[in-house]
Amino acid sequence: MHLSLNEEQTMIQQAARDFATREVMPLARELDLSSRWPTELVKRLGELGLMGVAIPSELGGAGADNVSYALAIEEVSRACASTGVIMSVNNSLVCDPIYKFGNDAQKKEFLTPLASGKKLGCFGLTEPASGSDASHMETVAEKSGDHYVLNGSKNWITNGPHADLVVVFVATSKTLGSKGVSAFIVPKGTPGFTPQKPDHKLGIHAAQSCTIYFENCKVPVSARLGEEGEGFKIAMNTLDGGRIGIAAQAIGIARSAYEEALAYAKERKSFGSPIADKQAIQFMLADMATEIEAARLLVMRAASMKDKKVRHTSESATAKLFASEMATRVTHKALQIHGGYGYSTEYNVERHYRDARITEIYEGTSEIMRLVIASNTLKA
Repeated sequence: MHLSLNEEQTMIQQAARDFATREVMPLARELDLSSRWPTELVKRLGELGLMGVAIPSELGGAGADNVSYALAIEEVSRACASTGVIMSVNNSLVCDPIYKFGNDAQKKEFLTPLASGKKLGCFGLTEPASGSDASHMETVAEKSGDHYVLNGSKNWITNGPHADLVVVFVATSKTLGSKGVSAFIVPKGTPGFTPQKPDHKLGIHAAQSCTIYFENCKVPVSARLGEEGEGFKIAMNTLDGGRIGIAAQAIGIARSAYEEALAYAKERKSFGSPIADKQAIQFMLADMATEIEAARLLVMRAASMKDKKVRHTSESATAKLFASEMATRVTHKALQIHGGYGYSTEYNVERHYRDARITEIYEGTSEIMRLVIASNTLKA
């Protein structure tokens, strides 16, 4: 693969960096402390074409590639991990499956406003009793004439309290396992579709999530995404791409923590000289820089494979596994370099430390990533 960026990729990276530095970063601490939904930033993401980066321009997107998308996610997440994951969900988990599996009518009605930022989507896969085991759904849809009736619940749905629609996965046949899962597009306001209050979480406070209930929620057959029974395939395909976005988010978080630790190490004096002069600190900084660069290369590989329409299940899992665990290690070291100040909310590193942890859990835990990688390795 080519390791240098082309002109368009560089331009998108720089535009995302400028936006993140000027508009996102100044709000990040306040958003975290207040758990406020960043309405103004979500609007700006749409205006800048960052809510549908890899969707063709004729369908409302920016018409760029997935490498550009990963670069943009990293830059936005460096400024604010919450804003980064809001962007990631809309791009990877909502726009992408509708683009790949939706029909022309669905693309016109839903994808175009989503990719242009006029509407916001969320992704309903996880359930109270079904997280990693996504093939066993308690939420069901029963067909009745030209409609389906949905009943059940989904939880930890990022963007859920504010989304205009959900791409939701349900069991249309409880006896067929993964082959009995189907996907539906359910707009906000559909009777029986009820988002709950935002969850209280350790990190990414401004990226509000919630439980969504479906109670005799009636949707037309035309709301089904793909064919009946294709839902599990759609979900897994979608997560292959989504993991690239989360890996890029993890890099952004780690990069911010590293940059702040580096600056602090140069300023903070101990025993008469900056702590950056101490070999113990230098070795931590060297490890942090190395791991960030390695994670970025893994993400770029997976993103470039997606652009080439090459199967990238294992590569995406590898990038997500390494980048997420790297972010935890790097933010841990950044907090350690700050000493007691790192444990204080006066400095940003404690926020990065909290935000990093979720990247090892959502869109596939580290344990699931290892299973995916091992399975593909053993098949080779």
